[in-house]
Amino acid sequence: MSSTAPSPVVVSTSPSDQSSRVFVYGSLLADDIVRVLFGRVPQSFPAVLDGFHRFSIRERVYPAILPVEKKKVTGRVLLGVTSPELDILDIFEDVEYERRAVDVSLMDGSEKLTALTYVWSNGSDPNLYGEWNFEEWERSRLDDFVGMTTRFVKELQLPEPKSRVATYESFYTKEGGDTPLMLP
Repeated sequence: MSSTAPSPVVVSTSPSDQSSRVFVYGSLLADDIVRVLFGRVPQSFPAVLDGFHRFSIRERVYPAILPVEKKKVTGRVLLGVTSPELDILDIFEDVEYERRAVDVSLMDGSEKLTALTYVWSNGSDPNLYGEWNFEEWERSRLDDFVGMTTRFVKELQLPEPKSRVATYESFYTKEGGDTPLMLP
């Protein structure tokens, strides 16, 4: 019986490829969130973004990344993200984030590649702190976030949809009040 080494991951880097690679590191690590946004879950691979840190944000349940020397962020690269799906991500990430091209390494070490990601737009935001933890978020926040994301997608169909931030804030605010339901 012969043994074969695992095949390296093959990622299309053709300039004629009209789809995009997107590095995700927060709520978009959850297939449920991606499925609500896209109606599908693209193929993906675990990846690392060097030179960045994933922060928690006061009064938010999702993270932010910013460049920080000698740090790294684990996440995954979504492959084959279409232009309409990228438009949805741009709206979903709203003005809080800037879309940037970054170089990531696949976790299996087979390849380095360029992908798009969303970087927090306020590099000196005093509300950033610590380290955001996906597993903790998934246990305690995923169901609510799926609900908020579903509301956001429904809003997109309206003639004058709310921004994702407005949808988020209205979803996570007590009925009739202005106090967040659950935020540190």
